[in-house]
Amino acid sequence: MTEPKRLHVITWGCQMNVYDSGRMADVLAPVGYTPVPEPDGADMVILNTCHIRDKAAEKVFSELGRLRRLKEATGNRMILAVAGCVAQAEGQEILTRAPYVDIVLGPQTYHRLPEMVARATRAGGKVIETDFPPEDKFDHLPEASAPQGVTAFLTIQEGCDKFCSFCVVPYTRGAEQSRPAAAILREARHLLSQGAREITLLGQNVNAWHGEAPDGSTWGLGRLLRELAGIGTLLRLRYATSHPRDMDDDLIAAHGEIPGLMPFLHLPVQSGSDRILAAMNRKHTAETYRRVIDRLRDARPDIAFSSDFIVGHPGETEADFEATMALVRDVNFAQAFSFKYSPRPGTPAAGAGQQVPEADKDRRLQALQALLREQQARFSANCVGLDMPVLFTGTGRHPGQIVGRSPFLQPVHVSAGADLIGTESMVRIVAAHPNSLAGTLLQERRTA
Repeated sequence: MTEPKRLHVITWGCQMNVYDSGRMADVLAPVGYTPVPEPDGADMVILNTCHIRDKAAEKVFSELGRLRRLKEATGNRMILAVAGCVAQAEGQEILTRAPYVDIVLGPQTYHRLPEMVARATRAGGKVIETDFPPEDKFDHLPEASAPQGVTAFLTIQEGCDKFCSFCVVPYTRGAEQSRPAAAILREARHLLSQGAREITLLGQNVNAWHGEAPDGSTWGLGRLLRELAGIGTLLRLRYATSHPRDMDDDLIAAHGEIPGLMPFLHLPVQSGSDRILAAMNRKHTAETYRRVIDRLRDARPDIAFSSDFIVGHPGETEADFEATMALVRDVNFAQAFSFKYSPRPGTPAAGAGQQVPEADKDRRLQALQALLREQQARFSANCVGLDMPVLFTGTGRHPGQIVGRSPFLQPVHVSAGADLIGTESMVRIVAAHPNSLAGTLLQERRTA
């Protein structure tokens, strides 16, 4: 019997990269690869990369230097692959600077991995696959071979047509594409059969999804969510990441009509200044964003929000930054991610004038993050004393402790038996910590 080959995947970046890494493992399973937790001694290592943050390529080459030593320790038997958005952006440069890499593949080509591995194992074979293929990769992927756990990701949309001035995604992931509804529903049912109880729908611009329906018509995301909610074993639904311009009437209404659609939405705004939003090519205003927030709160009064912010975009003045701070105070976020602007090669903003000094970026980011931390702490403190459903996902760090997710995506720790994992139970929140909540169990489990 042939001994299984060991596969280790290192994942950087967004939830979609996490999903993609799992699907790469699925693609390689039929040709004998089994995932292992460490790269040492692996037969193949895939570095699945992200190009969003500053100096992404240099971080990849630094990691490749470490992996080179592991590859040499196997007598160069290990296949080393670089996947994801840095692979798509850098292409041949990776093989030039790191000739010990065997495969470079973009995020749209990983369904071809078995063929690439076969080519790379030939003497001296090097493979680079960064062209956008004519076929849809999802049509060629096998069914997920391993469960993702109680919570699972499901990609429904890829690419972006928005071309924000700071963002590389349209160049590395391509144009917006929506998967057919039937394929999404089929994959969701499979995930649920494997034990998932919460599904997060993923896309670079997920609420732009408009997919072919089983009857040949076109559905929007609101309709898809309603169909998914009708699957009996599904307890919870989420989706990320969204664009304010694609929050249509039906999707907003869905938040008030689908109990299983969690009242927590990540809706990036990036800036509170109309002048900077225009420079970013966001094509919405701060007031437009506020109106979307208000309409969502009208539909679902308990909804909480997360967002993304960039400080120091070229041309940002103190007045522009203060407009961002004002928007944050107006909306009151439960959570947020904030970053200093960093030029991404090939994007319009990278070559723009009026680059903001680093010292100003640092000062503004510290002020913004202090305000966001204050809001997050206040939101968590306001949860104390509330009774809320918690979906238990695993064991905690302490004996006799399990951890789950609140409807607002907060980790919740409870003293209870591991037999509750995979179920949802009512919990009274008794304490708020910086990044989690503590609670006591109120009732027995609720299963789907």
